[in-house]
Amino acid sequence: MQKTTLILLVIFLQITFSYAKITETEKLSATCKVWGFLKYYHPKVAGGELNWDNQLLEKLPKIERAQTKEEFSLILENWIDELGPVKEVAPIAVPKDIEFFDKNFDLNWFNNKLFSKKLSKKLKFIEQNRFQSDEEFDPNFDGFKNLKNYYDLDYNNRDLRTLMLFAYWNVIEYYFPYKYVMDQKWDRILEQTLPLVLEAKDDIEFLSVMKKMSTNLNDGHVMFHIYPAKGTVKNPVYFPATGKIIDNKLVVTEILGDSLAEAYNIKKGDVITKINNKTIKEYIDENRDLISASNEASLLNKVINPILTSDFENVKVEFLKDGKSERKEMVWFNYHDSHRNEYKKGAMKKKDKFKLLDNNIGYVNMGVIKPKNIPDMIEALKSTKAIVFDMRNYPQNTWKEISDFLNPEEKKFAIYTYPYLNYPGKYFWANGTNAGFHNKNNYKGKVIVLLNEDSVSQSEWTAMCFQTAGNTTIIGSQTAGADGNVFEFDFKRFHTGFSGIGVYYPDRRKTQRIGIVPDIEVKPTSKGIQEGRDEVLERALAFIETGK
Repeated sequence: MQKTTLILLVIFLQITFSYAKITETEKLSATCKVWGFLKYYHPKVAGGELNWDNQLLEKLPKIERAQTKEEFSLILENWIDELGPVKEVAPIAVPKDIEFFDKNFDLNWFNNKLFSKKLSKKLKFIEQNRFQSDEEFDPNFDGFKNLKNYYDLDYNNRDLRTLMLFAYWNVIEYYFPYKYVMDQKWDRILEQTLPLVLEAKDDIEFLSVMKKMSTNLNDGHVMFHIYPAKGTVKNPVYFPATGKIIDNKLVVTEILGDSLAEAYNIKKGDVITKINNKTIKEYIDENRDLISASNEASLLNKVINPILTSDFENVKVEFLKDGKSERKEMVWFNYHDSHRNEYKKGAMKKKDKFKLLDNNIGYVNMGVIKPKNIPDMIEALKSTKAIVFDMRNYPQNTWKEISDFLNPEEKKFAIYTYPYLNYPGKYFWANGTNAGFHNKNNYKGKVIVLLNEDSVSQSEWTAMCFQTAGNTTIIGSQTAGADGNVFEFDFKRFHTGFSGIGVYYPDRRKTQRIGIVPDIEVKPTSKGIQEGRDEVLERALAFIETGK
């Protein structure tokens, strides 16, 4: 009797589990993956024969009504069948010279517990007989060029918000090269974001959710600019200086509005501890999910602007001076506008492209020197015992001319991963970029490169280039950790983008999120800033003289 009861109980539980209701998040997460997979893999869909967005909008009501995994799975099976037969062409040959990079690739979700075995087999068959692109090795591929610009979507409509989310999630899923180094799994982020998208009360709330989602890419190249609706534009005002965060305090490093700073006795080296009774750490924490950054150094750099920007003119600022708190009731202005001439003369005054320092040491400001200036720079500095290339900025595409001067021979300094269009989600190792040429008259002195959190993308790539000289020393602190080109696109009410190709050292060491690791780490201190010193440059000059 007991045995019979146990058998009946097992059967009952199996039936109950089989027909258990599934959640909306489960259904839509799975639908998002199937829709995106078919978008890039199914020959008819990827070939552009169908309005795939409309097909999703037509199926969403049916998916919403599905109560069990059997009903849900059948809807997806029928949807695939409606697309017509897929011609069997497997096995699809991969060129012999292609080496795949598969750390981002994962189609294991085919075996989702919500899917019938029949549906899983259909998906696998489509993978094996997938769409083949004519642009198999296009290095300039833009993952968005086949996407429609969704300018007509009404984000107040639940289904259209869902469509927008699906489009964005799948582009990242298949065409973001650094998905494998994100803090969270992209699948998990989809599950977390879906309920927020569905529950969004209006387009403003929806765009806020999408912006927060984009920061989970942990990519300093990510931008998510929301275009304000007509009539809602605010005129922000600013603290009359900028600064650097040191030990959870904001230290003023540069005055941007001279007269405004003078009126409140704001000077370089001043330490800000609170703004409107909120600590700098509190500002950092509340902005973490609103700022896209590859690492903490980059985040602390990017958070300065929102901290020193306000929608209201009257601002309370608390300073730390001589160990005591000092509070000022300030009126902030848009000095970029009302004090534009002063701003240009002060913050944007002309800077030396290159110069000769004491002790026969050259200095080059990589943020302002241009290719046309390189011959004069070489002539002036070729006999120095060392050259300091200050790359705490964004270079002006001078890597080739300078590396030809520095290198005794041609060397590869970077290699890349590109999306393999005939197998979406897979990447392949591509030929890299070389620096220099066989040059007996190359520069023989020491090469010093200064880097910090302002060094991003081309700065990091150029530093990799200069490292091939063999006599290069990197001095400074962690860089932004975002290298490669940027895929950008516009949707209604927002503009966004992310790193489009993977950038690595020739030995395949990654740079994303890590940045360029300094040989000698040096960071500015509050004391040094107050004294008007450039401690990073000072350390470089000491190294040149002592070798340590």
